[in-house]
Amino acid sequence: MIQQRRNSSAILQDIIIQNRVLGRGGVYAVCSAHPRVIDAAIHQAMDDDSLLLLESTSSQVNQLGGYTGQTPSQFADFVYSEAQRMGLPKDRILLGGDHLGPFPWRATASKRALKKAYELVRACVLAGYGKIHLDASMACADDAKVLSENIVAQRAAVLCEAAEEALKDLPRGAAPPLYVIGTEVPAPGGESASGAPPVVTTVESLHQTLQIFQQAFEQKGLSAAWQRVVGVVVQPGVEFGNDFVIEYDRSMSRSLSAVLPGSPSLVYEAHSTDYQSLSALAQMVEDHFAILKVGPWLTFAFREAVFALSAIERELLAGRKGQRLSRVREVLDRAMLRKPAYWRSYYHGDERQLRLSRIYSYSDRCRYYWHQPAVQTEIGRLFDNLKTRSFPLTLVSQYLPQEYAAIRGGQIEQQPEAIIRYHIQLILRTYATACGIQKNSLPRASSGTPQGGGALKA
Repeated sequence: MIQQRRNSSAILQDIIIQNRVLGRGGVYAVCSAHPRVIDAAIHQAMDDDSLLLLESTSSQVNQLGGYTGQTPSQFADFVYSEAQRMGLPKDRILLGGDHLGPFPWRATASKRALKKAYELVRACVLAGYGKIHLDASMACADDAKVLSENIVAQRAAVLCEAAEEALKDLPRGAAPPLYVIGTEVPAPGGESASGAPPVVTTVESLHQTLQIFQQAFEQKGLSAAWQRVVGVVVQPGVEFGNDFVIEYDRSMSRSLSAVLPGSPSLVYEAHSTDYQSLSALAQMVEDHFAILKVGPWLTFAFREAVFALSAIERELLAGRKGQRLSRVREVLDRAMLRKPAYWRSYYHGDERQLRLSRIYSYSDRCRYYWHQPAVQTEIGRLFDNLKTRSFPLTLVSQYLPQEYAAIRGGQIEQQPEAIIRYHIQLILRTYATACGIQKNSLPRASSGTPQGGGALKA
């Protein structure tokens, strides 16, 4: 049970201490700016009476808008507004910035890219983000192809300095930022092309990383901030690509799991944990990979639910005179073809293979296109078509069997929004169980239609 009146940063630190001491208890970070994912995550945190750790990436949300069109303050305002409307207290929400660094501007010279990254980190802290992943591991236009760890650490210290300076402009008593560091950082989204298992971080590499980063922080006068480093990104040997998932094998990371640094008091943060089994995730938490990142799997689940509802719509309404069906799949693919920058370099093969990858890949690059107005229009039409007339439960059984059981059992209403939320929560419940924080076995019954404050965009 979460104690009220403890701020979210303190709650996370308590979780980290428990994991270090007892080897159990963790937290999952929802790395997504998708409104329906945020909706499901808020509901899951309420179901479990737990901390909600919600992170936006530097590509999704930044001071220039990112691909969602949101600045950090706009993202924070949206999350807090939705949480308040649903009844989740603000002190149980910890906002984080994932891969905060020059990634969105890496095609420019390093000086310009780092200036933008500095501005981004500052904007996140001013917006109330309490967990900052300092990621300066990517090379910029005028850099060598592979950066030395010293350069990465020095740049991360500059970004930390931006956060500490921003802290001075926050109200007195504001919780100082917590930090995550590390150079063995998977690409944002976790896309591996080879399908070969990644190399697990060695103990020697971990110690070297911590030493180099500590020196970089101290040279900037950031010794106090160094004590607030609560996580280091290491490679536990998990990954996913377009059509494969590499499952966690704890025997490969046994030596790493046996060693936790004494200072700062931190745990390991595991990226690219999407699509792992429950047993694999639970083992990772036991092995001190206590912060589990999940993102693409959640929008993958959203897409599954939307497509299943589209199939129900076609079965129900196709051929009716004057009835216009939604065309979510077709319009989504058209949007991806019109602006291929978010998927072109990730997918390969002939046109048939590309068509399948664009929509069904584990990499889930279609997540970059749900916010497009044309796609939103079609999702709205889908919802309207299904909400204005009843549809047989037998169709739900055919296309969404788990949601069928939940409807029959009275856990959710037979409404598109509730069905989508439940489908995303199936993934979130897996993480909650692995982290030892799930309070209820099933999401609580709730209306699929948001009350007050306007409806969420899909």
